[in-house]
Amino acid sequence: MTRIDHIGIVVADLEAAIPHYRKVFGEVHERRDMPEAGLRIATFEAENVTVELLQHTSGGDGAARDLLGLQPGLNHIAARVDDVPTTIDELGAAGFQVMDGFPREGLHGPVAFFEQEEDMALLFEVCEHHEGHEET
Repeated sequence: MTRIDHIGIVVADLEAAIPHYRKVFGEVHERRDMPEAGLRIATFEAENVTVELLQHTSGGDGAARDLLGLQPGLNHIAARVDDVPTTIDELGAAGFQVMDGFPREGLHGPVAFFEQEEDMALLFEVCEHHEGHEET
């Protein structure tokens, strides 16, 4: 793992949440609708981590709702890695189990979520950024 890439926060209403997070993190860095995943996303760039706000929409295949759940609040932490498939193998050898349907394409490149252990409070994700993505 090279570093924490982002934290994901599920919100009920993206437009209502943005002004609150703007007070702490400044202007929205990126906004994206991902209809195929049933998500609307806004990101804020802190000094050393990205804060990702996620709102479910009615579209998509339902995988995001199943994965992230509907409960608003802190949802997942993601580590940026150089190679998602290699990391899946390495973490698998350490006892982590990748969730069905992963890896798949995320906001900036391949991502994988892992099955949540009974004593883990958050989902764990690894993500890889495509060549040319702005570093933060």
